[in-house]
Amino acid sequence: MYFLGIGLVFLAMWYLEIGPVAEWPWYVVFAPFALAVLWWWWADWTGYTKKKAVERENAKKKARIEKSREAMGITKKKR
Repeated sequence: MYFLGIGLVFLAMWYLEIGPVAEWPWYVVFAPFALAVLWWWWADWTGYTKKKAVERENAKKKARIEKSREAMGITKKKR
């Protein structure tokens, strides 16, 4: 996601001819977009995306369970 943001900033600066970016060749300006595509490909290929999605789902499930327990007045007992 950072690569996409950087690419958009570079593209805007290049198009509006702001600063030293205006003099850069087109392939340098568009390189962050290629890096973003490579990152997304790698994340999907290795399962990183799915792992993060499962972690978010598990955190939501745990929060829901804790909220239900508190609403019922059930607390964990310390031994």
